[in-house]
Amino acid sequence: MTNSRRRKGLTVASALLGGVLVLSACSGGGDASASDGDTSQSKVDEAAAKKTSEAQIKITPEDGTDNASINSSAAVTVSKGSLTEVKMTTAEGAAVEGAISADKASWKPNAQLERSTTYKIAVTAKDAKGLEAHENASFTTVSPDNSFLGYFTPEDGSTVGVGMPVSINFDKSISNKAAVQKGVTVSTTSGQEVVCHWFNDTRMDCRPDEYWQEGSTVTLKMALDGVEGADGVFGVQEKTVTFKIGRNQVSYVDAKTKQMKVTQDGKTIKTIPISAGSPENKTYQGVMVMSEKFKETRMNGATVGFTDDDGKGEYDIKDVPHAIRLSSSGTFIHGNYWGAKSIFGSVNTSHGCVGLSDTKGANDKGVAGYWFYNNSIVGDVVVVQNTGDKTIAPDNGLNGWNMDWAQWKAGSAV
Repeated sequence: MTNSRRRKGLTVASALLGGVLVLSACSGGGDASASDGDTSQSKVDEAAAKKTSEAQIKITPEDGTDNASINSSAAVTVSKGSLTEVKMTTAEGAAVEGAISADKASWKPNAQLERSTTYKIAVTAKDAKGLEAHENASFTTVSPDNSFLGYFTPEDGSTVGVGMPVSINFDKSISNKAAVQKGVTVSTTSGQEVVCHWFNDTRMDCRPDEYWQEGSTVTLKMALDGVEGADGVFGVQEKTVTFKIGRNQVSYVDAKTKQMKVTQDGKTIKTIPISAGSPENKTYQGVMVMSEKFKETRMNGATVGFTDDDGKGEYDIKDVPHAIRLSSSGTFIHGNYWGAKSIFGSVNTSHGCVGLSDTKGANDKGVAGYWFYNNSIVGDVVVVQNTGDKTIAPDNGLNGWNMDWAQWKAGSAV
């Protein structure tokens, strides 16, 4: 081959190789001799762009997020397009049910997520031209160690007595009380001012100055999702609870006269003979709120410190009828079938509870215990007087009414 032919062949090969290099490159500049190749690539990129969906998908939280909310996480939205498919699963592959909105612009799960769980989301959307866009994300929800819950009473939809406070017990110690309290609001249709009071780092009760107005509706809103209650410990609850206040019933137990007057709207509707705590085991005095009701329950003295020389309970009655709790330390007002009928109204014999005449089996409609139990609701007030004992502690049960309004407000963090 002559030198001229060899040079011509090299020139052709170089041109071919240069074309391959230009077509395979993603970007970059070159000398003026590559200008024709750049123009070709620009046309290729422009054509590819025309085939790309305009739909813009957004997933929250962002991919890789830790300590994500169990309430507001997993929100999917799209602009310039419509959602066609959203798949959400746990890391183990369990499906999470959800629904695309009617306008196909958003999606969310049907239920609250689980704590300390990793979730994966795969989303498909189409734009007006039918071109698909895809987006994927993975995140992990907040762990129990890094979150707190508030367990509240009364229950949503319940009807309670005029003395029932809103009581919230947190499962972690709260150091940032102001932030948490600001996330909790309690309002009533009666217009009464409601103030929350911290008894300790885990319990906050809320009530008005006077008893709730009968017939009113109370609303508790917990907007605690993401609220930092302590260093690195966040709330996870978004909840609204409503309950109704029933008739205004307050009962007055007089340990001196050994009688109980049951009143509604201030008028006595029934007087019942009682037997309160003996001189050796006096009943607490003060305002007490019914927190639980049991048609029958077991009462063992050993559980509240009443034991004999052998360490056994001084009493162990497995079928106490018509028992209504007045304190967390064990004060009840309940039926008594084992005592002589003559003690009611004449002598105080109990270990600190308030006893009413009753019959074994809790089915005798003709006895005082049956009547009182069936005419009482959780949240009713029992005022115990003239026992000779100290006033019950405000945090022993739902008994914050034993604190005056100034003291109560002083326990607010806001």
